[in-house]
Amino acid sequence: MTGTARVQLVRDATFAVLGDDGSVNGSRGAAPDGLFLRDARHLSRWRLTVDGDSPGVLLPSAARPDGTAECVLTPAGTRDEPAAYTVFRRQEVTAGRLTEHLRLVSNRPDPVTARVEVTVDADFADLFELRADDRHYPKPDSVRQAHPTADGAHFDYRRADWHARTTVTGSPRPDAVHAGPADADGTAHRLLWNLPLPPHGEAELRLTVEARPHGVPDATPVAPAPGPVADLPPGEDDDLDRACRQGLADLDLLTVTATGVDGEPVAVPAAGIPWFLTLFGRDSLLTSFFLLPYRPSAAAGTLSALAATQGRRHDPFSGEQPGRIVHEIRHGELAHFRQIPYGRYYGAVDATPLFLVLLHAHHETTEDPALAVRLEQHARAAVDWMLDDGGLTRHGYLVYTPDPGGLVNQNWKDSAGAICFTDGTQAKGPIAVSEAQGYAYDALLRTARLAREVWHDDAYAEELDRHADRLRARFTRDFWMPDAGFPALALDGEGRQVDALASDAGHLLWSGILDDEHARRVGRRLLAPDFFSGWAIRTLAAGQRPYHPLSYHRGSAWPHDNAVIALGLARAGLHDEVRTVAEGLTSAAAHHGHRLPEVMAGYDRTRATGPVPYPHSCSPQAWAAATPLALRTALDAGSGSS
Repeated sequence: MTGTARVQLVRDATFAVLGDDGSVNGSRGAAPDGLFLRDARHLSRWRLTVDGDSPGVLLPSAARPDGTAECVLTPAGTRDEPAAYTVFRRQEVTAGRLTEHLRLVSNRPDPVTARVEVTVDADFADLFELRADDRHYPKPDSVRQAHPTADGAHFDYRRADWHARTTVTGSPRPDAVHAGPADADGTAHRLLWNLPLPPHGEAELRLTVEARPHGVPDATPVAPAPGPVADLPPGEDDDLDRACRQGLADLDLLTVTATGVDGEPVAVPAAGIPWFLTLFGRDSLLTSFFLLPYRPSAAAGTLSALAATQGRRHDPFSGEQPGRIVHEIRHGELAHFRQIPYGRYYGAVDATPLFLVLLHAHHETTEDPALAVRLEQHARAAVDWMLDDGGLTRHGYLVYTPDPGGLVNQNWKDSAGAICFTDGTQAKGPIAVSEAQGYAYDALLRTARLAREVWHDDAYAEELDRHADRLRARFTRDFWMPDAGFPALALDGEGRQVDALASDAGHLLWSGILDDEHARRVGRRLLAPDFFSGWAIRTLAAGQRPYHPLSYHRGSAWPHDNAVIALGLARAGLHDEVRTVAEGLTSAAAHHGHRLPEVMAGYDRTRATGPVPYPHSCSPQAWAAATPLALRTALDAGSGSS
């Protein structure tokens, strides 16, 4: 009997996905299990047997607040012949390591000996190989090897200049180590112990799995811990307070180390697990923005790390362009050999303006100009990208062209088909999505303020203000759909309005590109029943042909999307609407142990007793974890306490 439920442990940029009995079976697809570090699976099999059989689950494994998981197992028995002993299993993840403590407790009055066996393997699969997308990646001349050691087994993977290792050790040392079994991959090994248990006594066994990914020295610098959290005095909603605390705890787990602009280690929020435990431009920027009143150090680390990876040249494969802010950074084998473009992938139209928005917001919040001074040239380069390669000068808008080798859509709704007309047709490029124009408008205004207040360059500030004013005038003229009373989702390459009614419009309230009258009209429309499910605002209004409540971006509901909208509603003075959105999300969080998932299905609140899960949601996930803090900020704006 093996576990089927999934338990996730994450810490120090390392995560493990385990069955409810603590096992790993090498699964792929939507829910791969194993021990993962730097986009590679360093443990693909971890199977415990006692006296030749997998023990049954008495108490399934569950993650604990201290980052460990515990379960209780027992060998087969009957009512008349109960199991001779019980196995208490405790597992913990730390930086590059899975540690397991097995405690076998005898239930018999006579001495017994337990034959314990752990089958272990490491396939070193790249995360992109494990996805259920039917893609296959050749690995010429790769060599996977394993050999027994005195206290366990060692696994090794080489391909050209790529070298990764996994080591398993046991204490006490195993009595024997054998290759196999026959039903496992060629490098699997079995570690065996014969553990004597005295009458009603116990025996202990400790196992350590240590991952050594490619390119990481044994003494890797560790980023400073997340900055002190501002006091969170109790609010009016205890559930929201709990969601805020859970979100901050999850963000601690999702904090990873990146390299800052001057080569220093910095702490940044990774996007989420299992697929995105790495720096993501858009995700890390919005997460850091939500955290600004409570943890401004997240913004400082994110901005420094993104400045360090800012584009310097033109590379069509990765989308790199001078001044462009990176979308995604990967450390795996496939990225190393450029079999995927995501080593440093720049396919995002919105990360660059969001970088500028966060840089000014950090200065505004902290009243400390040091970071804005330090990153002045990076900010100017980002503005240059918006005006040049980004398309503002040539097209009048920030645009992207779908990338067949990477992302078809390069805004936050980056799944294929997400930027669609009401008939469901995907827009063709160059595409100007609505929310990116709002971000660009806000970025120009905010950078102009930095130019005046920090860099003391009034001429540059005036130039940026003029660009912003012209962009705002164009936007209202070209995007507003009079018959719908709503802005278009995008303009396609022919300048046609992409007319699906979508939640992106709510981001326009946050950026301020809409005038007050249009902003209030949009804000109220987003709370109509076809948009608002009772839990959250849907990505696409129900009733349209492309709407699907279980789609990724065409009818589901994303907490972070709603957080941006809530901040926009507060800016527009629609405080009743803010409270409605906050209540729905807070209630949804309460159904998930006060942890908001990455995304929820778009079904109406009346359809089920709780929010219907989206089947492929990441959890914990950074901008969902930070959403309760953004809701608190939006609510405070309405109460006058901010």
